[in-house]
Amino acid sequence: MQFKDVIGQEAVKQRLIHSVLENRVSHAQLFLGQGGIGKLALALAYVQYICCADRTESDSCGVCHSCQKISKLAHPDLHFVFPTATTKKVKKDPESNLFMEEWREFVLQKQAYIDTKNWYDFLEIENKQGSIFVRDAATLLHKLSLKAYESEYKIAILWMVEKMNVQTANKLLKLLEEPPEKTLFILIAEDQEQLLTTVKSRAELVKIPPIAQQQLQEKLISYYNCSQNEAIDAAIMAKGSWIEACRYLENKEDEKYNFQTFQQWMRLCFRAAVPELIDFTANLKSIGREKQKGLLLYALEIFRNSLLLNNNLIELVQLPEDEKTFSTNFSPFIKPINLLQMRDLMEDGIKHIERNGYAPIILLDISLKITKLLRL
Repeated sequence: MQFKDVIGQEAVKQRLIHSVLENRVSHAQLFLGQGGIGKLALALAYVQYICCADRTESDSCGVCHSCQKISKLAHPDLHFVFPTATTKKVKKDPESNLFMEEWREFVLQKQAYIDTKNWYDFLEIENKQGSIFVRDAATLLHKLSLKAYESEYKIAILWMVEKMNVQTANKLLKLLEEPPEKTLFILIAEDQEQLLTTVKSRAELVKIPPIAQQQLQEKLISYYNCSQNEAIDAAIMAKGSWIEACRYLENKEDEKYNFQTFQQWMRLCFRAAVPELIDFTANLKSIGREKQKGLLLYALEIFRNSLLLNNNLIELVQLPEDEKTFSTNFSPFIKPINLLQMRDLMEDGIKHIERNGYAPIILLDISLKITKLLRL
């Protein structure tokens, strides 16, 4: 991974490059920012630049022995720690070391733009939550106690460090406080609130911002060969995340379906057209549980945007133009007196559908109640 492969983030790239050129590389750095913006991609490009045998003032060479190995995530002095859980392959005592083959395949396949949902799906851990275990810390401690094989530095990238429990963090704190000579730690996190204060205080903070909308649009057009309008809509909806932009484009038919279906649904509710609502909700049975939940989640997003519009915060409304126009017209019907009740109806509907409730009855019940709430 080279800096040129990272989408946008020019200011962060320059900061990282200058730290190397000026020999000011901190032994522990915390890359913090929302999901999907390229924190791991930046970390890999940074590591490759540090280890490159023929770096320039703007990037690693990409062809030397070190660059080749890091680009394949196979450098002997580059170590990874990440959340895991038991799977069909690893039935007990999971740790990062046991999933390195899967990790390399997944990260390379996704070009280092990854999130926990996709990672857990790839591992097929079902409904379990991934963690970074004390075993991970012990294994890393052993690896870093050895001499470097090829590079000047031994480097550890710890992805999603908020998934560490207290015991793991305490074991790693000594490493961060008194690291072995020529050892670098790059910690990657999304949720600052979940990070232990002791971990945050021992690493230099590198804040990674959302990807600029224009840079997302340009990358989407070149990557997907989509139209400019499609790229603009995806970039708006993504809120600076490459992963979300890709999801939007790859599922744009579902997004369009949600918009059109929600429009029709609310118009029937407003007219109190009960016979038509019965037919409408009965027809939603055929779309399946995930799409039914997706429609209710979309409704929650529309309610949120209506609240923003009602408070004259239109600049915070991230929607394609046709959906923004609908939301502007719909927002006067979303008021403090009914907003919370409508939100609760959608959230309860999602829970009931997840528990295999009969969707037509659930959705009809929501519809009849919304019919009343729209008149408050």
